[in-house]
Amino acid sequence: MVFIRSFIFALFQLLITPVFTLLAILSFPFHPITRYRIISGWALSVMWLLRVLCGIRMEVRGAENIPATPAILLCKHQSAWETIALQKVFPPQVWVLKRELLWLPFFGWGLAMTSPIAIKRSDGKGAVRQLLKQGKERLDMGFFVVIFPEGTRIPYGQRGKYKIGGALLSASTGVPVVPIAHNAGKLWGRNSFLKRPGVITMSIGAPINPDGLKAEEINRRAEEWIEAEVKRIN
Repeated sequence: MVFIRSFIFALFQLLITPVFTLLAILSFPFHPITRYRIISGWALSVMWLLRVLCGIRMEVRGAENIPATPAILLCKHQSAWETIALQKVFPPQVWVLKRELLWLPFFGWGLAMTSPIAIKRSDGKGAVRQLLKQGKERLDMGFFVVIFPEGTRIPYGQRGKYKIGGALLSASTGVPVVPIAHNAGKLWGRNSFLKRPGVITMSIGAPINPDGLKAEEINRRAEEWIEAEVKRIN
């Protein structure tokens, strides 16, 4: 039954993605945030499909910690789920991602219209400079900036090395970091076709104010809270 539900979900996802890609392209003349609101309809649709077809529901804890003004979101990365669910929970946002994603047919073309910070991972210092420059620009435009500090999806129950880019952006702009933990990998594993029914918990921590803190300390506090919270909700 899990396989059949997952197959039907994948089929519907395949059908709606080109439609939203067309909407994304047609939204090009609009303000970036207006474009985002149109394109994020795809994520809301996928969340509905996950609930109806796959039986995956979401519980959000700590919603009161979402700032009223743009912030930097440092989120645990276990699955494709969080890239979708964040759009349902938080205000307009952009993502720091590898630029190769923009080359994917349909999905990547629509993603390009959301004003992402598309970096070349192998560029090292150049990628950091791009993050700091474009990150500040996106924050000034009114976007939240989503960063997965582990850089790639980490299997459920494991942890990766937390990169410092998001903390550097916080320290350089004075914008707080919001740590986010979840257990999505338990139901929708890394690169997994199968989506198992159940409840995914997303927990949002109190913002970390960067005033007087070095990037290393910001990063350490975010990592410690996220990893401790992942263990708690599991």
